Amino acid sequence: MSNSEFCVFILTHGRPDNIKTLSTLKKCGYTGKIYFIVDDEDSTMDKYIQKYGDSVKVFNKKDMADEVDEGNNFDNRKVIIHARNYCFKIAKELAIKYFVQLDDDYYYFGYRFDTGARIIKNLDRVFDIMLDYYKQADITSIAFSQGGDHIGGFSGIRLKRKCMNSFICSTDREFQFVGSINEDVNTYTILGSRGKLFFTFTNIQLDQKDTQSQDGGMTNAYSLTGTYVKSFHSVMMHPSSIKISMMNASNPRLHHSIKWANTTPMIIDDKYKKQ
Repeated sequence: MSNSEFCVFILTHGRPDNIKTLSTLKKCGYTGKIYFIVDDEDSTMDKYIQKYGDSVKVFNKKDMADEVDEGNNFDNRKVIIHARNYCFKIAKELAIKYFVQLDDDYYYFGYRFDTGARIIKNLDRVFDIMLDYYKQADITSIAFSQGGDHIGGFSGIRLKRKCMNSFICSTDREFQFVGSINEDVNTYTILGSRGKLFFTFTNIQLDQKDTQSQDGGMTNAYSLTGTYVKSFHSVMMHPSSIKISMMNASNPRLHHSIKWANTTPMIIDDKYKKQ
């Protein structure tokens, strides 16, 4: 990579022998720096260290929990928000200016075109191009798209006003994730309402295992409280624009629904300015 001040953080828990993202990164041609973010409450922490050595960065989960608004009194720290916020701290310690946060269960990175999809073979180049854009744009964070972003078919090269799952970040544009569950939606809506820019670039896509389909990660948290509590965290965080609704017609489930007109500031034409 031409961007030497960049690295990948893989946020992982309870899966030292099953980090799909690592093998997928290598398969897709990534050759840069990789670190594994592991919390000190993970019973498999020693296995991570035995397998990946100094690339494992362990943080005190209780200390991180004390610094963040979790949005509940469940006292359940089996969530990813603490690792997300720790990434900014460890990046500064490692003198890394730019990084991307990835979950540990991705099995695909690919391009999206009007003619279909194709697996990425040179992920170094993709990260370089996205970083070059990110550096010159006034964006807080930018993400790869997910399968759901393409429902309805290809709609051209564009940015969507959301940011989930993967996050390209900079220590110069630090922000804090909030709400122990649905932390990505909570964060891009709250900060978006304050003028911060979060985007998804739709022409690069990642795919991962279905939620609750494997052990470790966030499975326990989702199994414990279900999608209603997950989505309602976002309602509590930004009630002026988020509500609970039904998602999918064939297999309906409760999910958050965002009214963007009530979420992000609107740009008014100069012709309406009072002289």
